[in-house]
Amino acid sequence: MAAPLPLAPDSADPTFTELLAARPALSMHAHDGLLMDEVPLARIAAEFGTPTWVYSAGTLRRRYRALKAALDAAGLDASIHYATKANDNQAVLRVLRAEGAGADIVSAGELRATMAAGIPAGVTVFSGVGKTPGEIRFALEAGIFQINAESAEEIEVISAIAAGLGLRAPVSLRVNPDVDARTHAKITTGRAENKFGIAFEDAHALYARMAALPGIRPIGIATHIGSQITDGMSAYRAAYARLAEMVRGLRAHGLPVERVDCGGGLGIPYRDEIAPTPEALAGAIKATLGGLGVPVMLEPGRWLVGPAGVLLSAVVLQKQGAARRFLVLDAAMNDLVRPAMYEAWHGILPVSPLAHVAPLSPADVVGPVCESGDTFAKGRVLPAMAPGDLVAFLDAGAYGAVMSSTYNARPLAAEVLVDGARAALVRVRQTHEDLLAHQRLPEWFTP
Repeated sequence: MAAPLPLAPDSADPTFTELLAARPALSMHAHDGLLMDEVPLARIAAEFGTPTWVYSAGTLRRRYRALKAALDAAGLDASIHYATKANDNQAVLRVLRAEGAGADIVSAGELRATMAAGIPAGVTVFSGVGKTPGEIRFALEAGIFQINAESAEEIEVISAIAAGLGLRAPVSLRVNPDVDARTHAKITTGRAENKFGIAFEDAHALYARMAALPGIRPIGIATHIGSQITDGMSAYRAAYARLAEMVRGLRAHGLPVERVDCGGGLGIPYRDEIAPTPEALAGAIKATLGGLGVPVMLEPGRWLVGPAGVLLSAVVLQKQGAARRFLVLDAAMNDLVRPAMYEAWHGILPVSPLAHVAPLSPADVVGPVCESGDTFAKGRVLPAMAPGDLVAFLDAGAYGAVMSSTYNARPLAAEVLVDGARAALVRVRQTHEDLLAHQRLPEWFTP
């Protein structure tokens, strides 16, 4: 039996009802409170403590299948390579691998993580602007599917390492199309002033240079114009049209192009944004690249895992300031840094069903870290809450746990996977002893 949900006072923010309606993995039960799939979040807090990240395996599967279905319906020969940087938990990786996902990685550490989760290097793309020689060697020896090269200097390094190993490295050239994705300045990657990729004007000559180098097998071109793109398909279409132009130009000069890497960046609605659909993205790819007769690759991260996760936190206290009410939580900016780093908005839902029928008023939601920036929300319309009451930060499955730190000597939070009515710990909560375990004093140190 579902509990009734009240309308919030006049506010630009979505109501509790609206937030729940847009998130099928979450529901409100009149007795058990907020559920992730069939599991009460209050039960997870009681068993595993707070703060705790909670992920829905069912949501991961549904979203992967929706993206795959859109690509198939558009008649595209497309493969999906999950952007591991969004969430590298082994359980998350294994759920996506079981659906058929490859991986997109940006470090040797991520390559080790994906291989440990059963994703072979042979279906993995190695992206990133600063791959070290050791990382390149490791990837080549592991049998990496594709390296996305981002500079002329990097190509020379790859050539020398691959030739020394007696290998031909499969290299795609990451092109910077100088397209404005109209997303946050810190997560745009396709402008001329960004550090990523090769300038469009230089790419043709560099591709030809790759073809002449020992140890290099040029296989295609790649791009990635940014993250959390919600402003329609215009930026994607502009970027992909430039890639199509480049492919035709390379072929006209007898240079081989085996595939095109379309990157990722498809946004999700954190608040009330109208985010583009997988069908719209598939349509943009087909319209611009569909006539080239080459397979395409996608590297989604946030779109797959963002809506699949919440951060569960408990109220430490409610503080009435001179002019503002504060809800102080046991989660902090070291757990979920996105609001402090990107001014990001996350929905916040009380877990108790009683809180959803209580009077509402504005509150600043903050953490205990000794920084004014440790603020999750200002003026958020919420009920009065007592110590121990629970809240869930929505859409926290991407760039949440992976960006956590131990600032203020705060241990990393636990992680739990929910699958239907089952819940299991998939990352043990770090202890204070763990924080000190790897520190050492020099032998000559005298206090």
